[in-house]
Amino acid sequence: MPIISMFYGIIIQMFWNEHAPPHFHALYAEYEAVIDIRTLNIMKGSMPRRALSLVLEWASQHQSELMEDWQLCEQNEMPRKISPLE
Repeated sequence: MPIISMFYGIIIQMFWNEHAPPHFHALYAEYEAVIDIRTLNIMKGSMPRRALSLVLEWASQHQSELMEDWQLCEQNEMPRKISPLE
């Protein structure tokens, strides 16, 4: 699964040909959350509140880029890297 961004120990990944709705995977230590790109709601999993807050802040800043990456993955193309949270 391609890594599209990394920041503060958090890894953001996206699978090719994944099922709808558009989403990404956020990993932090032993935690994983699957987050809907359109609503920024957690679809599955969990992570500590502070890490989740950072992920959601990052995702809200890059929502359109995340959707573009989702569309690339649907076409079996490599998603582009997205700037980390600063």
